[in-house]
Amino acid sequence: MKVVDLSTLIAGGLIGTFLGDYGADVIKVEHPKYGDRLRDFCVEPLKTGSSSWWTVFARNKRCVTLNLSNPKGGEILTRLVRDTDVLIENFRPGTLERWNIGWNQLSSINPRLVMVRVTGFGQTGPYSKRPGFGTLAEAMSGFAHITGFPDGPPTLPPLALADGIAAMVGTWSTMMALYHRDAHETGRGQYIDLAIYEPLLHMLGPQITDYDQQGIIQNRVGNRVPFAAPRNTYKTKDGKWLALSATVQSVAERVMSAIGRPELAKDSRFKDNRSRVENIELLDKLIGDWISERTEREVMRVFEESEGTIAPVYDVTDIIQDPHIIAREMISTVSDPSLGRVRMQNVVPKMSATPGKIRWPGAKKGAHNDEIYMKSLGMSEADLEQLKVEGVI
Repeated sequence: MKVVDLSTLIAGGLIGTFLGDYGADVIKVEHPKYGDRLRDFCVEPLKTGSSSWWTVFARNKRCVTLNLSNPKGGEILTRLVRDTDVLIENFRPGTLERWNIGWNQLSSINPRLVMVRVTGFGQTGPYSKRPGFGTLAEAMSGFAHITGFPDGPPTLPPLALADGIAAMVGTWSTMMALYHRDAHETGRGQYIDLAIYEPLLHMLGPQITDYDQQGIIQNRVGNRVPFAAPRNTYKTKDGKWLALSATVQSVAERVMSAIGRPELAKDSRFKDNRSRVENIELLDKLIGDWISERTEREVMRVFEESEGTIAPVYDVTDIIQDPHIIAREMISTVSDPSLGRVRMQNVVPKMSATPGKIRWPGAKKGAHNDEIYMKSLGMSEADLEQLKVEGVI
C-alpha cells in the first residue's frame, strides 16, 4: 500500500503512522520552509533539535519536502498520486481545490485513490471554514464539560485525545474504503470526510438519547461515572493511588468480600448497580477507608486473591519497569541515527499473521527527497537543485 501524507500535527498524521506500522509505504510531505509543526512539540528538544513527538509519531515514514501552493509542487504531487492508494490531508476545506489538487482533480488522475480529509469541523456545515484543533473538539463534543470534579472547571485532557481517537477512526474507515474498492468490480476509491470532534462525540455514550428522552444533562462527577458504581481512585496508607472499577454485579460482590464486608452484597443499598449508584457516597467511604489503612502492596495482594478489579495509577517510571508491559513487548527500542537507542510505545494491536513493526523513527525534514524524487519520479540532481532554488522542495 502506498500512502501520501500531506497532513500536519496529529489527527491526520497518526493515520499514516498506524498504516506505516503495518507495512504501508508512507511518504510524508512537508512544506520546505515550515515543515510539520509537530517537530516543535516538546517539553525539551531532543539532541537533534526535534521533538520526541515527531520521533514517535512520524516513525516508518519517508520524508520529502514539497510546496503544494506552488504550481510545480502541485504537478509533482499529481505524479506521486498516480499509483497511490491513500492520500491524507488536513487543510481547511477548499484549500487543495484552490491549488487545483482537490478531490475531483486527483481522483480523475487515479480513480482508485482513497482520500482522507481530516478537519476540525468537517467539509460541510456553517463551521467548516473554521480552523480546528483537538482542544476545540474536546470542548465542543461535550467531553470537557463532563470531565473534572463538580466544584472545578471543565477539564481538558493533557494529551491529544480527540486527535488520537479521530486518527483511529480515520484508519479503520480508510481500510473499509480500501476493502470496498478492492472487493467490488468498480475498483473505485472515495473520499472520507472526518471531523475531529465527531468521533469523540460518538464515544461519549448515550448523552444525547438521555437528554432527548429524560432531559438528563450529564455533569462532572470527578473520577466516578454517573451510570455505575463503584468506580473511583483511592489513596493507600503509603500515599499511592489505586483505580478501582467494579460495575458488574459479580465483580462488585468480589470487591465487597475483598474489603471484608461480604454482607454488603445482600444489603438493599448495594444489592445491584442502581442501588450502588444511589448510595455511592457511603460505598466509596467504605472502600476508601479500607484501602487507606493498607499499603499498595497489601491492597493489591488481597484484590488479586479475591479477583477484584483494581490497578495502580502509574506514571512513566512505573510503566517502563512493569513486568507485564515488558512481557507483552509494549515498549520497543528503536535505533535513531542521531539519538542512538530510543524507547517508544510498540505497535498495537498484535496480529498473529501480519504483525506490525517499527522500522525507523521520525526522520529529518526532506531526508528522502533524493530517494523519492530521483528514484521514483526519475528526476535528476539538476532538477532537484532547480526546485530547491525555486522553493518548490
